[in-house]
Amino acid sequence: MVAREPISFLAVAFLLIIMPPGSLQGPHEKRLLNNLLGPYNILERPVANESEPLEVKFGLTLQQIIDVDEKNQILTTNAWLNLEWNDYNLRWNESEYGGVKDLRITPNKLWKPDVLMYNSADEGFDGTFQTNVVVKHNGSCLYVPPGIFKSTCKIDITWFPFDDQHCDMKFGSWTYDGNQLDLVLNSEDGGDLSDFITNGEWYLIGMPGKKNTIVYQCCPEPYVDVTFTIQIRRRTLYYFFNLIVPCVLISSMALLGFTLPPDSGEKLTLGTYFNCIMFMVASSVVLTVVVLNYHHRTADIHEMPQWIKTVFLQWLPWILGMSRPGKKITRKTILMNSRMKELELKERSSKSLLANVLDIDDDFRNLPGGNNASMTTSLGTAFMRHPTTIEEAAVPSSGTQRDLQNILRELQFITNRMKKADEEAEVISDWKFAAMVVDRFCLIIFTLFTIIATVAVLLSAPHIIVQ
Repeated sequence: MVAREPISFLAVAFLLIIMPPGSLQGPHEKRLLNNLLGPYNILERPVANESEPLEVKFGLTLQQIIDVDEKNQILTTNAWLNLEWNDYNLRWNESEYGGVKDLRITPNKLWKPDVLMYNSADEGFDGTFQTNVVVKHNGSCLYVPPGIFKSTCKIDITWFPFDDQHCDMKFGSWTYDGNQLDLVLNSEDGGDLSDFITNGEWYLIGMPGKKNTIVYQCCPEPYVDVTFTIQIRRRTLYYFFNLIVPCVLISSMALLGFTLPPDSGEKLTLGTYFNCIMFMVASSVVLTVVVLNYHHRTADIHEMPQWIKTVFLQWLPWILGMSRPGKKITRKTILMNSRMKELELKERSSKSLLANVLDIDDDFRNLPGGNNASMTTSLGTAFMRHPTTIEEAAVPSSGTQRDLQNILRELQFITNRMKKADEEAEVISDWKFAAMVVDRFCLIIFTLFTIIATVAVLLSAPHIIVQ
């Protein structure tokens, strides 16, 4: 109990007469906070008898199932924790503090149970948001922190897509054993599902809770935990229409082929048609992989061969009538392309930026530091070509030569990086355009193949047209 200030009976009676129903806020709450938190020690376990455990009621309100990661076996949920306990150091007589019945105090000012999720897969381990603790005049404390929880879950896909998954969320004190802190389920029904948001892929069956007392190998004391089991079932409607129904139809068509008479030619025709369809499906998968491979290639890993440039960047786009922004694809440009590249290579200079500006050879930068005569001659020639003042035309000193060498080296590095970045961007653009060309070519070829196969089947069985 906190130390109470002396107050007379007449003063109390006067306050009861003039005080309206409810709470009088203002200086009373400030005085109450000072009296409560002044002598309070957040390290003290709030029990009147240290030999008795502190009872903490624990509950979980499930808001949403965000994700079920089958590959990494992680369940991501949005939930609220619910912790209730009684702190005997936070009790007061509401009549002595203007009728103040409860307070909202930040959790770092009070003692609170260090309850964590044991099977957390979060990088920060604790994914809760620290909210205020609601403290009532009788010492009752209510702490409801929301959070995004990532818990480990053993996913069993044996019966996919008709599978049920049971994922546990195990909560318990990290440092207090069962003799110091006793976790109790606040509801025998398990978790609270009243505000649950329905998931589009998983159906929530239930979330029962169970209290466990376990003795671990590290410690001889028993530890108490509360485990909630999220029971979910996969919704099969999507997989039924997109996976099961097509497989059943294809299998049924194959079985119906055996009902045809052996002496009829339609059985062979039907088999040929099935073989063509299987070949088309297999070919489409392979070519789709090729298209994706081309689309995601970069200059650091792959270099485009010349035959791919000729076929997929020039002739095939021209045949298919495809255009490319900034580049004309015509028969004339294709024929002149090789000749233009040779001319560009001859005109392209490897000199640095400053060398291009001064119109001098930049080989002097690679000379040893002691050989300054050649450099001086080159620089003198450059300045004679572009004279400005007498001082500028003079031969630079050794310090100036070193500074100029550093400047030229940095300029060459910057221009090379810019040139390399432009070349890499152009190569990536070429690979993506090649992928588009292959995709367009496959669309046309597969469309023609489907039409031809259908017409061939109809012509081989003319009685189908007659009927």
